[in-house]
Amino acid sequence: MPVPPAPGTGTPQVFEYAALRLVPRVDRGEYVNAGVVVYQRATGFVAARTRLDPVRLRSLDPDADAEGAAALLRAVEAVCGGGSGAGGAAGDDAGRRFRWLVAPRSALLQPGPVHTGLTRAPGAELDRLLERLVP
Repeated sequence: MPVPPAPGTGTPQVFEYAALRLVPRVDRGEYVNAGVVVYQRATGFVAARTRLDPVRLRSLDPDADAEGAAALLRAVEAVCGGGSGAGGAAGDDAGRRFRWLVAPRSALLQPGPVHTGLTRAPGAELDRLLERLVP
């Protein structure tokens, strides 16, 4: 298997991403974006960046569990990192961890639709998407 070019060099490669949404009342369907997860198969890159705004979360539901939401967001970042912090996903490859994180679910933390793009630097793309999608 060929070694991928160093980040920021070479030909742009396809990447996938999804916004991570906090949905405090699933029955109402209202959400706030709280993070982004990015995957690039060619480089084996998968990572998430999160940012919780408890005030915005509680504007949708005054009884929302901001501490629980923060724990879920930390868990997503841990799953992306793999290794012992990833729990049951520790032995999975980057693509499998990404697919598990973006699978539809009816819970407090839900992924948005998966989108694609091209980038030479998936880490920089992740930072850019966080600034663009998460207030």
